[in-house]
Amino acid sequence: MVRRLSTADDGFEATFAALVEAPRAAAENIAAAVSEIVAAVRTGGMTALVDYTKRFDRFDLTAENICVGEEEIAQAESRCDSETLAALDFAAARIRAYHEKQKPEGLRYTDEAGVTLGWRWTPVDAAGLYAPGGRAAYPSSVLMNAIPAKVAGVGRLCLCVPAPDGSMNPLVLAAARRAGVDEIYRIGGAQAIAAMAWGAGPIGPVDVIVGPGNAYVAEAKRQVFGRVGIDSIAGPSEILVVADGANVPDWIAADLLSQSEHDPSSQSILMTDDAGFADQVAAAVEVQLAASPRREIAAAAWRDNGAIILVRSFDEAPALVDRLAPEHLELAVADPEALLEKIRHAGAIFLGRHAPEAVGDYVAGPDHVLPTARAARYASGLSVLDFMKRSSIIGCDPEGLAAIGPAAARLADAEGLPSHAQSIRLRLK
Repeated sequence: MVRRLSTADDGFEATFAALVEAPRAAAENIAAAVSEIVAAVRTGGMTALVDYTKRFDRFDLTAENICVGEEEIAQAESRCDSETLAALDFAAARIRAYHEKQKPEGLRYTDEAGVTLGWRWTPVDAAGLYAPGGRAAYPSSVLMNAIPAKVAGVGRLCLCVPAPDGSMNPLVLAAARRAGVDEIYRIGGAQAIAAMAWGAGPIGPVDVIVGPGNAYVAEAKRQVFGRVGIDSIAGPSEILVVADGANVPDWIAADLLSQSEHDPSSQSILMTDDAGFADQVAAAVEVQLAASPRREIAAAAWRDNGAIILVRSFDEAPALVDRLAPEHLELAVADPEALLEKIRHAGAIFLGRHAPEAVGDYVAGPDHVLPTARAARYASGLSVLDFMKRSSIIGCDPEGLAAIGPAAARLADAEGLPSHAQSIRLRLK
């Protein structure tokens, strides 16, 4: 039975706080094991990749087969259903169009002191993308991670994909071609992250690593951060649906299960002002679970992490939403825009009864790589900006330096940095 909370209950605050703070991802003591893998790849390069691929993926990796060639990609694409390929093309075009609008512009101006100021944006030279293999192969994630990099202007984009028993998901390869990936390597796990960070065999080092993976991949990204940039340390999926009683219960139930079916640690929450509607949705969830091929996973997530929150009115919703700071937020209410204006923390927000979270996973356009575990309080979803950096621009002529230099020299004196001060005063003489 899913837990139920009501803002009308005396103990609501304590119960809600426990829901907000409850850990969902299992704490795995894998840091030492990942550290050993990262160190081995850093020092052993290709030899370490061969060893770990044999051990974990049961595949004999060599310098000749580590890279996936154009012929293999074309053959993989020929095995894909044409309608699915058309859907990939449709999604890629929409994702690209959305991210094109994110590209930032530089600025240059001269202030009242005559000093030239501004900034410019430039892409990183190389980015690495990790894509899971085997049962958790998601071609949509390849599009969502690779296309923003290419839109940003990244010159080299490499993709690492595990090939358990030598097999690779053909749709993942088809998605990589559509996204403009330059290099594809058949390696996975923490060893792939280390290879992209330091270089190993034919894999050259990159500047930024993005993409989903298991706990070992996430820990490896944590350990290589600083050597390279990363997108985030992603946690289990989550959705919060704010819905009134005018919705179709089956629709909302399916929305909740769309995240519960990802993983037993996922979280799905319904917030409504209608107790009768809450009962209808809960009943619809049970019916849909019984028919789901992923019912074991989804049922565990719904039972252990799901919740139904009954509010006295939707005036209470924004503050509760902001405390949960969900990865995905659906506003399935009569006036979603009014509610949107009062909410500050969410990864992606879906407006209205006909905007299910699932369209955002595939074809809406915005990136589906989003902050989890309440990180939406301070972080944003993956974007073009994750593959770019901003350089400040400062220019002074003699008059401009005369206007601002004395104050800078004075501050350098106050901080006990005489060469700082002298580098300015010599120019002022």
